[in-house]
Amino acid sequence: MRSMSGSRRNSGASLVSSSSASSNLSHLEEDTWSLWGRIVKEWDEWRRKKDKLLKELIRKGIPHHFRAIVWQLLCNATDMPVKNQYSELLKMCSPCEKLIRRDIARTYPENDFFKGQDSLGQEVLFNVMKAYSLVDREVGYCQGSAFIVGLLLMQMPEEEAFCVFVRLMQEYRLRELFKPSMAELGLCIYQFEHLLQEHLPELNVHFRSQSFHTSMYASSWFLTLFLTFLPLPIATRIFDIFMYEGLEIIFRVGIAILQYNQTDLIQLDMEGMSQHFQKVIPHQFDSCPDKMILRAYQVKYNPKRMKKLEKEYTTIKNKEMEEQIEIKRLRTENRLLKQRIETLEKGQVTRAQEAEENYVIKRELAVVRQQCYTASESLEKAQDTIRELQQHKVTYTEEFVSGLQTQLEQSRLQETELLGALKEMQDKRSSSLPDEINVAQLQDELKLVKLREQETLRSFREMREAVTDLNHCYQHHTSRGGGGHWKESPKKNAMNELQDKLMSLRLREAQGQAELKEVKLKNLQLESQVRTTMSFLLILPSFFQSKEEVMAVRLREADSMAAMAELRQKIAELEIQKEEGLIQGQLNHSDSRQYITQLREQIAELKNEVRLSHRNTHTYMH
Repeated sequence: MRSMSGSRRNSGASLVSSSSASSNLSHLEEDTWSLWGRIVKEWDEWRRKKDKLLKELIRKGIPHHFRAIVWQLLCNATDMPVKNQYSELLKMCSPCEKLIRRDIARTYPENDFFKGQDSLGQEVLFNVMKAYSLVDREVGYCQGSAFIVGLLLMQMPEEEAFCVFVRLMQEYRLRELFKPSMAELGLCIYQFEHLLQEHLPELNVHFRSQSFHTSMYASSWFLTLFLTFLPLPIATRIFDIFMYEGLEIIFRVGIAILQYNQTDLIQLDMEGMSQHFQKVIPHQFDSCPDKMILRAYQVKYNPKRMKKLEKEYTTIKNKEMEEQIEIKRLRTENRLLKQRIETLEKGQVTRAQEAEENYVIKRELAVVRQQCYTASESLEKAQDTIRELQQHKVTYTEEFVSGLQTQLEQSRLQETELLGALKEMQDKRSSSLPDEINVAQLQDELKLVKLREQETLRSFREMREAVTDLNHCYQHHTSRGGGGHWKESPKKNAMNELQDKLMSLRLREAQGQAELKEVKLKNLQLESQVRTTMSFLLILPSFFQSKEEVMAVRLREADSMAAMAELRQKIAELEIQKEEGLIQGQLNHSDSRQYITQLREQIAELKNEVRLSHRNTHTYMH
């Protein structure tokens, strides 16, 4: 019975104790609510006079229903002008809308408020992020900031969340963290590495040996304030303290987590440490968040040391900036030097080409000099020849020319007499023609003579055409080079004179050959005439009655042949005189050239008359 009564008393005592504990808890909650109610009402007084007590209360946690107003009071976001601009900002378009839409679905995907593509949470989150991207165009939108805004939207309306987020970005170093350069994130990583080296040197050495860099696990801690690393209740407690103390709580919690897991991490490799950070560490303090907060405030944190590290980092970055500027300058100089080297190489190639061209020009110059030397020798020889010709020059006067004209007239008279004698012989021959058989023989012989004469005439014409072409070339040469001799150098004038001399000599040679052909033709004609006459004379005795007539005919034939020989001799003399006159006229460049030209014309007329006489003779013979 005693035992039963004792047990009943114990059970009753337990019931009394449990009821008293629940009553104490309810009283504690009521006291907490009433306390935070007074704090909110008397906020300014608490911030001025009870700041330490307020800090302790915040570290213990802000009640859920008071978080919205307390966060606004802590960051002084209750009355902000930007709140009135929020509705207008939503009507505007932002260049970051696509990026925001893409990341919204990955923001608190397991939270009911943000589940679903068209959920209210995603819509208000998009509105706040879009509005801020328009307010701060330099930052725009950065991954990680959506988790902070999402936590604010879980506690307060979107306009108030927008104001609190703007204040956090401006006053809590978050704007520097989310800038495109992320310079503040580099500073935080640098400070955290030094804290790790001071508090956990062995773990720091292990991290370095495994190439497990601080940025690999700590970057998200600073960018999302542990909202993506720890469960939401613990992360919210850390955010409470962050709203009052700033980024200091992030450093403390990070070192506390590493201290708590140092033994396990040292035994793992890089992949094992990554798995440990993702799966084990986030849930170590689910049952007791206060334990993590307590460990965080056991970490030694020296604000002065952090300021010193900040200065060191700034100095290092400035030095790196200067080095980058120097590197850019050196790269620019290097590029300019390369361009200069390329230019010099091109210049060397150009100079090599110029040297090769100079060598070719020198060789050509040597050849030209040799040619000039040869031409000089030829010029000296020509000048010697000219001097010799000038020493033997013959002057032609008007009396000499008139004498030549007289001789020409006499030769014409003799030619007329010969023509008369030939006509008489033709008359006599026609009076006594041979019989038909002898005439046929004479015709055959005449045909052979004609064929030979035609061949000779054809060769004579070809030679005459060659002489005419050479004469035209010579006249063209003299007419082209005769106008500007006085402007040219003496050496060039001498060369021109030498060329004139050469052309005249060639012309003389051609004319001589033509005359030789002509003489040969005349000889053939005379031979044919002699043969014809001889055959004719062989036939004539039978037809002539007396020998006197035969002798007379022979005498006349001999006279005609002698006259023809004299004419040929005179023609040859006139040709020689003409050639001498041409040479003398070319050497003296005097007016005697006109006389020689006249003589040449007269000689040509005489030749034509001789040809006509021969043709008449042949016709008479036929």
